[in-house]
Amino acid sequence: MGMHEPPGRESELTDPWVALTADTDPGERLGEMRHAHEVFTTAGRLERPVRSVVGESWRRSARARVSPDGAALVELGPDELGPYREGHPLARAMPVIRELMGAYATDGEHLLAVCDAHGRLLWVEGHATTRRRAGRMNFVEGARWSESVAGTNAPGTAIAVDRPVQVFAAEHFLRPVQQWTCAAAPLHDPHTGRVLGAVDITGGNRLAHPHSLAFVQAVARAAESQLALLAPEPARESVQLSALGRDEALLVAGGRKIRLSRRHSEILVALARHPEGLGGDELLVELYEDETVTPVTLRAELSRLRRLLGPELLLSRPYRFAAPVDADFDGVARRLASGALAAALSAYAGPLLPGSQAPSVVRLRRRLDDQLRASLIARGDPGLLADWAYSPWGEDDLPVWQALAAAAPPGQRPALLARARTLDAEQR
Repeated sequence: MGMHEPPGRESELTDPWVALTADTDPGERLGEMRHAHEVFTTAGRLERPVRSVVGESWRRSARARVSPDGAALVELGPDELGPYREGHPLARAMPVIRELMGAYATDGEHLLAVCDAHGRLLWVEGHATTRRRAGRMNFVEGARWSESVAGTNAPGTAIAVDRPVQVFAAEHFLRPVQQWTCAAAPLHDPHTGRVLGAVDITGGNRLAHPHSLAFVQAVARAAESQLALLAPEPARESVQLSALGRDEALLVAGGRKIRLSRRHSEILVALARHPEGLGGDELLVELYEDETVTPVTLRAELSRLRRLLGPELLLSRPYRFAAPVDADFDGVARRLASGALAAALSAYAGPLLPGSQAPSVVRLRRRLDDQLRASLIARGDPGLLADWAYSPWGEDDLPVWQALAAAAPPGQRPALLARARTLDAEQR
């Protein structure tokens, strides 16, 4: 799909994340974008002046089978919303967000909104009349505004690209949302860097100005600073191990971040699962399928690993961590065991060491994936199912696609059923 552009148009927007420059006529741009949106939704062709960030988002929305005439779905009812957001990490940042944005939103007839990493709106506050208008398009607390459900929009797209972004009028994928303009910035855990959600300012075309994007970005930085103050970095003796969705695990301990080799990653995952420790012979069984690797070779690998980490962190006889380990895969398993499926999926960054063939890693990876998949199918939540189905690890997962087709709104079912039939034929 090509893009056609009048000469000189490329240079008009110096920042691709800003919808309009200060001297752009919003009325003129609105007409151009409505035409471009119509061309894309009818012919699948992108035309200028569609910004690259918007065009890529439109393509993702189309691949997710989002209907341009659809609406966001309310996924968290009042009974679920209160406890969920009370326990959410972003609850601690809300006082500073309200302090910085509350008066601006109310006085300007805008809304401030904060969503979680799945795009579900946890707080929507601001001008009362604007809230009532926004409610007609389901821009309400508990509604899901991820791209896979609501198409291109500032909070959903900011999470998808992990960048502050502004979305103007007809840049929105859903036609009912095209009378609005919004700017949003992702919010991160200040210590792990994980996306926790996004902060958003939503209103009319007056927000179509570079200042609104800079403002919401500054609010996000202030909120992250507040989270860092309220949740100091873990003490020196704590150990954090991140191994989901990556072949080379990351270890954080004593103020150090250590990227591990693939073999060292497998060793530490095995030891994290056995806090009591493992002997050399036991580690051989955990890590190798056959006897091609000798105990001498493994001992040499462990010696290198101890030099890298330090003997005060990795003990021997048996090999074990000297401090409790907070492993991301154990965190997902704990959330699943407590029934917190949304939180488990939010913490799941992908399969455990996906390239590893170490027997213990393969077993744990399959067990965790199978438990997540079974819980998703049993819950039947279309938004959570879509998160898995449209992820790199779920794109060929036939049972999840079948469950998504059964749970999705009627208008989306034919395309989802077609995808499930294609996968079924390919896997026979």
